[in-house]
Amino acid sequence: MHDWSRVGAGIYHNFHYLWLSAITNRLNAGLLPKGTIAMAEQVIGGTEPDVVALQQNHISFSTEGRSAATMTEAPPQPKTQFVVPLEAERYAAKAHRVVVRHSLGKVLAVVELVCPGNKDSRHALRSFVEKTVHLLYDNINLLVIDPFPPGPRDPQGIHKAIWDEITDEPFELPNDRKLTLAAYQAAPIKTAFIEPFAIGKPIPEMPLFLHNDFYINVPLEQTYMDTWTVLPQLLRDLVL
Repeated sequence: MHDWSRVGAGIYHNFHYLWLSAITNRLNAGLLPKGTIAMAEQVIGGTEPDVVALQQNHISFSTEGRSAATMTEAPPQPKTQFVVPLEAERYAAKAHRVVVRHSLGKVLAVVELVCPGNKDSRHALRSFVEKTVHLLYDNINLLVIDPFPPGPRDPQGIHKAIWDEITDEPFELPNDRKLTLAAYQAAPIKTAFIEPFAIGKPIPEMPLFLHNDFYINVPLEQTYMDTWTVLPQLLRDLVL
């Protein structure tokens, strides 16, 4: 991971767009199980996530006949795990919800790639946090990628800002890893799998949950480097 805080928002946005395309293409090139599809920037219930995973009706999730490295229901390890207590989840479920659907099928998961604009004001950060929390309470799984260090509005990173809206669970980023990857499992119990990472280090794979405990691992380093290697040298020089 390079230090994207060294360049302006417009230059990062160009890379942001291309990386999201690489992630979408990789998901559709065999990572997602049959009957599911990833699409970019779909509007669901008033929100506009970066990448969504859609399911046609009546798809049964199973690891049978698939590589365990492709799709599994074993707990992701060694990610830091936080679990909302069952009692809290039971009472949270009583809140009014809007059922989110898509014309191509049910929305299963969303990938969000944080940009500077998500955190450059209290309003922007609040809007991003509210969007992610609403998705979780609509039982839509999330993968949040934040390649920027904490700022004054998110002193412990984007995960802490999101998770504080769900439960009072302590969390602190390690001093040597200030960037955040966060995979959120929406059901049956809201669970967060957190992987802090650092500039200059490879980006860990992260789970993208599709249904209950079933998930796929997203090759973030591979898709990042696929994007980086085709970036014009003029732009790469600005980040190096």
